[in-house]
Amino acid sequence: MINFFQNLGKVTLSGFSKLGRSTFFLLQVLSGISSVIPRPRLLIAQLYSVGVLSFLIITISGLFVGMVLGLQGFYILSDFGAEEALGVMVASSLVRELGPVVAALLFAGRAGSALTAEIGLMKATEQLSGMEMMAIDPIKRIISPRFLSGFLAMPLLAALFSSIGVIGGHIAGVEMLGVDEGSYWSQMQANLDFQDDIVNGIIKSIVFGFVVSWIALFEGYDAIPTSEGVSRATTRTVVNSAFAILALDFILTALMFGDI
Repeated sequence: MINFFQNLGKVTLSGFSKLGRSTFFLLQVLSGISSVIPRPRLLIAQLYSVGVLSFLIITISGLFVGMVLGLQGFYILSDFGAEEALGVMVASSLVRELGPVVAALLFAGRAGSALTAEIGLMKATEQLSGMEMMAIDPIKRIISPRFLSGFLAMPLLAALFSSIGVIGGHIAGVEMLGVDEGSYWSQMQANLDFQDDIVNGIIKSIVFGFVVSWIALFEGYDAIPTSEGVSRATTRTVVNSAFAILALDFILTALMFGDI
């Protein structure tokens, strides 16, 4: 019993210590963003790395998620004779929930893990220490451009995911199952609300991009400078990002659409 409470206290103190380090790290990163603006090449290179290179997995996943929504939605709505509302169901599901959430999970798995591994390897090979010896702040030169690129790329990737998903729903519902094309698009346009659906979905994707970029870069910067430490940090990035995305999705949904 004593060992249990000792381990519990050790884990709790370790968690608070890591929370403090990550908060201080975030403040340093945010303060270094101003130095990125005069150097657009740094930002463009990182936007290509975390955004453009994630394009393929986002588009393919969005297409198939939309097609699955089209198939499942058709069979559910057909029981109530409301197949014409398929477009509304597909679009609202994607824009409100699946677009930001699934895109963020994919972003964490692809771009987030790559950021953690990159920063962790730079720390393990003492590249970050070498920059400090040359009076170059690695936070401003390395971390802040990557954080800003992840923050900017995530909403764009989520919007792309939702757009491709709507097309996938059209392929499954209209082309394969025979739903009227005019009803699919007109019902969607008439019932999709800009504020409640589109804007709230954008807010979610912005929050997810902020949190995933923060977790990925901190785990890499805080990793033990060994190959094993970097691999564990990469795993923690994916796991912690998934937990954070799902928890924040519940909180944001409750604030946006609930009575909280």
